[in-house]
This record gives sequence, structure tokens and C-alpha cells, in this order.
Amino acid sequence: MNEINCVELSLSEWQRLRDIRLRSLKESPGAFGATFESLEMYSQDQWQEMFKNLTWLVANQDGYDIALMSIENIKGDFGATCWIGSCWSDPMFRRRGALQSLFEYLDQSAQTRGWQVQGLGVFVENQGAMQAYQRLGFEPIGQPMPSTRKPEKMYQRMIRGGART
Repeated sequence: MNEINCVELSLSEWQRLRDIRLRSLKESPGAFGATFESLEMYSQDQWQEMFKNLTWLVANQDGYDIALMSIENIKGDFGATCWIGSCWSDPMFRRRGALQSLFEYLDQSAQTRGWQVQGLGVFVENQGAMQAYQRLGFEPIGQPMPSTRKPEKMYQRMIRGGART
């Protein structure tokens, strides 16, 4: 198996973000608050606006983007200093370390970027994702809450305190 490389996307790579984000929404529509239909119509300006408050990471293997993550600096519930979103890995590459590689990249920058306490939300029916996050050190916290984008769905907040070394 070839090495997985993680990179932070720049504003000029908005098309790369668009391509993998739309792939994620098409492949896993129930895993996200956003929908393929809502984002496929975005203009270049709207895609570039997504870089304003978010850092976007992509895991790549052999020139193919295989996983995605966004990071937002916040002062959140339960002491979270950042919120992880849009996590997705291509089904052909799941359980091969792409998600772990993204979090290792995040951890290497945690101190300097303010990402020491990481929070995220996952729909409660997505047990596979919850288990993957628990393997990475996240713990469920608080009670499940209704999603603001999909009120018929409940999500569980999870938190991981401090970067792992």
C-alpha cells in the first residue's frame, strides 16, 4: 500500500475541494447536514467563501483524493477549541488509515493553530463513524440533539481533549 499524504487546501484549490466534497455528498448523503443538490449549484465565489472560516484538509494517495475534513476554530461547548466537519473517506479506501492520517496532520498543528480540544457531531445512526471516532480518542458528550439542518435526525457531540502525540 502506498503512503497517504495529507495537505491543507488553499483558496486557489477550490475546484479540488468542490470535487471531493460533492463526491462525499453523493456517496454518503445521509452522513451530512449539507446536500449534494444544495452544493452542486455553488459558484466559484461560493466555493471560495468556504475557505473564509474553515481549514480544509485532504488525504491523497497516488494522486487521488481519498478523504476530506474541515476544521473551524471556535470557543465551543465542553471546551472545544475547534470543530471538525465534513469528514469523509472514499469507501474504496476506508479502514486503510486515511481518517487517522487527517487527524495526525491536525494533531501536528494543534498547538500553533488552536486545535487542542476537538469537537465534532455525528448522526447517531452512523455507528461506523462513531466507532471510528472513538478509536481516534473521541468520547460522546452530552445528550444527542436534533440537527439544525435535518431536524428529523439526532446527532451526538463527541470531544477529544488535547492533541495526541
